[in-house]
Amino acid sequence: MNTKTPSKAANVTGWVITILCTLFLLVDAIMKVIKNIYSMEGSVKLGWPAEQVQGIGIVLLIATILYAIPRTAVLGAVLVSCYLGGAVAIMSRINEPYYFPVVFGILVWVSLFLRIPALRALFPVQSQRA
Repeated sequence: MNTKTPSKAANVTGWVITILCTLFLLVDAIMKVIKNIYSMEGSVKLGWPAEQVQGIGIVLLIATILYAIPRTAVLGAVLVSCYLGGAVAIMSRINEPYYFPVVFGILVWVSLFLRIPALRALFPVQSQRA
């Protein structure tokens, strides 16, 4: 893969994935911040004290905003990855499947990998040639 400039298809695909991830994360964060009943019930069921759910939502909201801004996207992706790591730990602790936060975290980084040449240079993916 070219590490200088992304192809138009890679760039568009990266932005589509970024937008979809951002929308999902924003909805999740806002539901926690406004203390939506379904979000509160789900979080409490996972073992979070009800009084901490709003703070968790604020942390996710900040991380998501940073991820959505091109200039701070890598920092945001790191913070979103930390949040998702916590989700994996919680799901694992209560013996629930944790594939969703793992796949979601991969999508967050794939979106940036497709858009940001510096990431492709940092993590080069070479095609196999016969």
